[in-house]
Parts: sequence; C-alpha cells; structure tokens
Amino acid sequence: MTRIISGAAGSLTLVVPDAGTRPTSDRVREALFSSLEAADVLAGARVVDLYAGSGALGLEALSRGASAVDLVEKAPKAASTAQRNAAAVARAVRAPSVAWRVHRSSADAFLRAGNDQFDLVFLDPPYDIGEAELTQTLSLLVPRLAPDATVVIERARRSPQPGLPEGLVLDRDKRYGDTTLWWVTTA
Repeated sequence: MTRIISGAAGSLTLVVPDAGTRPTSDRVREALFSSLEAADVLAGARVVDLYAGSGALGLEALSRGASAVDLVEKAPKAASTAQRNAAAVARAVRAPSVAWRVHRSSADAFLRAGNDQFDLVFLDPPYDIGEAELTQTLSLLVPRLAPDATVVIERARRSPQPGLPEGLVLDRDKRYGDTTLWWVTTA
C-alpha cells in the first residue's frame, strides 16, 4: 500500500499501477521529505516529478506545502493512475492556490517542450534506464531549474553515481537498502 505520509493529505491511500512502476517505499519517502522539510525546500515550491508512476513523490510534496506539481509519466496506465491520485490529493489539500498537472509524455519530451522553472525535481527513472540516457535528461533539465533548485535522483544501490552535466553539482547521497538517493543542486 502506498499512501501520503504527512501534510494536508496525510494518510490518504494512493492507487498504484498494476505493473511497470516501482513505488518509492514509505521509509525512503519519509526520510527524503524529512530532509526536504528541514532544508525548508517544500513551502511554495514548484515541483516536477519526472517518471512519476503513481505520482507519490510529487503528491507528497503537494500535501506538504508545494504550490504546484507537474507529474510526468509516459506509460498511459500509470499516467491515468497519477491523474486519479492527483485529483484525490488536491481535494484533500483544499487550497485554491495549489496547481497540479499530469503530462502523458516522456521526461525528455516534457523538458524540451516547456519553459516553466522548477524549485524541486524528483527523478525516479526505471532502474534499467542507461546512464547516458539519464545524463541527457539531466542536461535537458538544467535550463528549467530555478536558482538554488534541488534535484533528487533515485536509483538502485548498484547504479553508479549519475553523470552530472555542467550546471549541476552533487550535494550528497544516502543509501536505504537497495535504493540510493542522490541530492543535486544547481551550480
């Protein structure tokens, strides 16, 4: 079971696609969002959740005070699931100024098509995505980042450190069982 852990929509159960996604565990999300709150990154943040799956990461941010979230997912069933979850979280949050959108698109196509800037980015690509492909996505992301943006990359523990393009620097990494989170900031 995946749920919103805290905030205005805390304890709300989220629907998870039947197959093709790997939801971030509650333990990892709890640690991640505790760190984000301690760094005062969430309040009013413009968030994008690339490779969103069910949308759990972006919607957790929305529940905890982000002002806008874009959920990007190319798999049609997962995008439909993210749409349902986003509507449920938005009803629970009940803040008129909160904005959310679900985009049925690949991460790269989404980044090429728009010009919005983001304060907080979640990248939780499928574990089998290649390192070169991830680096390309990060390169496309750089011009879309607000000053002092935070990017969190989730990968399998066995994955190497992501290749960071110019404009991004590694802040830290943390392992949780089979998962590693890399915290990246704008240079």
